[in-house]
Amino acid sequence: MPEHTAASRLRLSGLCFLLQILTIILFAVFVRYSPESSPGLCSQQLNCSWRNQDSGFQHPRFRDVHLQALLGFGLLMAFLGRYGPGSVAISILIVAFAVQWAVLIQGFLYFFLNGKIYVGAQSMVSADFCTAAVLVSSGALLGRVNPIQMLLLTLLGVTLFALNEYILLSLMGPHRDKRKEQQDAGHQPDVFAVVGTIYLWIFWPSFTSATTARDNTEPWALLNAYFSLAASTLATFVLSPVLYEESTLRMVQIQDATLASVAMMGMAGEMLVTPFGALSAGFLAGLIPPLGFRFLTPVLRSRLKTQDTCGVHNIHGLPGILGALLGTLLAALATADAYGGRLELVFPLVAQGSRTASDQALCQLCALPVTLLLAALGGSLTGAVLQMKGLRSPSDTRYLENTVLWEVAEEGCDPGASRKELGTSTLV
Repeated sequence: MPEHTAASRLRLSGLCFLLQILTIILFAVFVRYSPESSPGLCSQQLNCSWRNQDSGFQHPRFRDVHLQALLGFGLLMAFLGRYGPGSVAISILIVAFAVQWAVLIQGFLYFFLNGKIYVGAQSMVSADFCTAAVLVSSGALLGRVNPIQMLLLTLLGVTLFALNEYILLSLMGPHRDKRKEQQDAGHQPDVFAVVGTIYLWIFWPSFTSATTARDNTEPWALLNAYFSLAASTLATFVLSPVLYEESTLRMVQIQDATLASVAMMGMAGEMLVTPFGALSAGFLAGLIPPLGFRFLTPVLRSRLKTQDTCGVHNIHGLPGILGALLGTLLAALATADAYGGRLELVFPLVAQGSRTASDQALCQLCALPVTLLLAALGGSLTGAVLQMKGLRSPSDTRYLENTVLWEVAEEGCDPGASRKELGTSTLV
């Protein structure tokens, strides 16, 4: 398909050029660096869902979140045999554009003052969180769409993420007073999963605690995430030997558990009062991926014809719903007796008496259907756009693995593939 390959490369080149020129122009007009001496641009003049922009540059926090988004999630996409190097390259492409676009979209919503967007450490952390969400969603389509479609997915995904975040944190305020299905193409050696899992263990706690409402709650969120990681990993060792015939666990199953536990802890991390709660929640989250892949994925694939390359539904979707329900329960228990001095830090409106614990729990619960509705509508819109004529790839999915923007050594590919298939791997 040389004609298709050449046309795809030209379309990708043109789209990258147009998007970059657009962001450069928008940055020139709107974006400025936030003065480090400012006590906080998000005080009364800005409608911010995050903490003050800068108290120093907060380099360790930015570093940890950025490494998690780029390396942690990027390496998760490298398990397909003939698609591994290409999938990592696409992850870098997504990160490169998503960070720029997220700074703009989130900037207009949160960091906009006197006609300018002021960029600081916290706005970059927010952009990395948005980028991570897009990387997760792209995993569901890995190996089935081309880079042009991935860029459009990123464009729409960042916009929808920022919109959903704004509705939940700024309009509803549910928490703060402010603001794997495996492919037939074979697998890369588990070294990628090993490295990815190590990165998750190192950086997940910092990643989940980076957006705590108050600095004083950050240590609790970090420790709760770590306890949850430990319990979810043990849950995998409990279930996988029972559910699967293989004599040993595969590293990717442990990787799934680490992802599921912290996907669940995203909302509840700073709410949990005791390590016991974090261990219990993590253990429950760790049970979801093996059960989902064993029983739910085959049903969704056969009945609904779903496409979910990386098992996003089992690893992020269902644990995320569990996390929302857990957050609702913890909000309902948000009393001075249960939380003590932490109540003012975690639920300031409840501590001040302007909102009851029941009202707080209802706000937390309402965040779930709002997010699911926006996700369903946004996913339908994105799917319709990606199916437009001229964007779709050939019906023969080999050409997603064999086109010429990325080359790999022959010995890294499937032994049973043809000579032509062995020569190249992804990218258009």
